[in-house]
This record gives sequence, C-alpha cells and structure tokens, in this order.
Amino acid sequence: MRLLVVEDDKKIASFLAKGLQEAGFVVDVSNDGLDGLSLALTEPYGAAVVDIMLPGIDGLTLIEKLRSRHIDIPVLILSARQSVDDRIEGLQRGGDDYMVKPFSFNELLARIQALLRRGQQASEPRTLQVGDLQLDPLKREVRRGEDKIELPAKEYALLELMMHSSGRVLSKTSILERIYDYSFDPQTNVVDVLVCRLRNKIDKKFKTKLIHTVRGMGYVLRAE
Repeated sequence: MRLLVVEDDKKIASFLAKGLQEAGFVVDVSNDGLDGLSLALTEPYGAAVVDIMLPGIDGLTLIEKLRSRHIDIPVLILSARQSVDDRIEGLQRGGDDYMVKPFSFNELLARIQALLRRGQQASEPRTLQVGDLQLDPLKREVRRGEDKIELPAKEYALLELMMHSSGRVLSKTSILERIYDYSFDPQTNVVDVLVCRLRNKIDKKFKTKLIHTVRGMGYVLRAE
C-alpha cells in the first residue's frame, strides 16, 4: 500500500516516513502543498497524511481540491491546531480523521489502518495478482498458489511496489527511494540483498520464476 505524507516540518515528515515504511507501507513525502496536490492527483495512494500549515497552498485547500476532482482517498489531517472548531472545519472540508500534534505514532498508524479498512470495505476489495502470486493489501496477506508466504515489512513493501509496477522495470535507485527513502549510493548492495531474500520466498520452490533481473537496468516482476 502506498501512502502520501504532506508535511513541511522535515523532521516530522522523516519520522512519519520511516515509521510507516517499517510498518510495510511505501511512502512518498512532500513538504509543499502544491507539490503534494500534484502527487495526489497523479499517483494512486491508499491514504494521505496532510498537515494544515503548508507552503504553496494550505492543507485544507489541498483536500478541498482533491474532493472537487472526486479523488476520495482517505485523508488524516495532522495539525497543531487543537480547538474543537478547528477539528470540525477539517472534517467538514473533506478530511476523514484529525490528529493533534504532538501525537503518538502507534495511534496514528492505527488510525491509518482503520481508514484503509473502511475505504476498502466500501469498494470492491482489490487483490493484486501476477501469475499465481496474490497480494491482499487489506489482509496484508501474500499467497503463491496454495502456499501462504510470510514476509517482513521491507520485503512486503518491495513486493507490493513490484506488483503495482508489474511488467515495468524498477531501477535500484527508485527502489531505494521508495522503500528506504534515501539517495542512491552506487556502492550499496542493499537492494540486491532485499531482492534476493524476496526471491527465496516467492520463487525458489516454484518452477515459474516471477522476479527477473534486467542487466544494467534493475528488476521486474512478470509472469513469463
């Protein structure tokens, strides 16, 4: 599942991204309201965490613009404004939940998970499938054929990213930025190690291999 965090405090944004990635989500971060709006209009997010006080446009305006274009992703407002009137305004202008800073990350994670459950139950459940490999984002469950496969958070996030991008080559740079959220270091082999671990779980015992190396370019998930 891919999430969007729009927060101008870079320390808070980094804290949120790291925690959500460790929980198995793929996270994009924007520190600007206009940039966050552009991402939300063009990328398929499961949910968004949006601050109110942002450069460019404020968070409430961002949410209103999303709703006016019929983009119904769940939005958790995260703000230092804590009066009842502020919370009511946030919900009336299109937010789905509201948390006040400072906040408990565990509570924020639980609220995001609740928003995702409600959103997916309101629509048709979306199971990702490539060949006989299935990933259920709602249950966070992976199966290949009849086998249930247990994956730790980083491997799950990589698999979900690859299944969303099925048939497209993902470079090591893009995987690092999306899964680990730091710049590409040509000396690191962290992506190769992560892909190797994932291959051992979903490919090793099966005749048909799904994860393929494209020499000089990266990795692709496809059923050949």
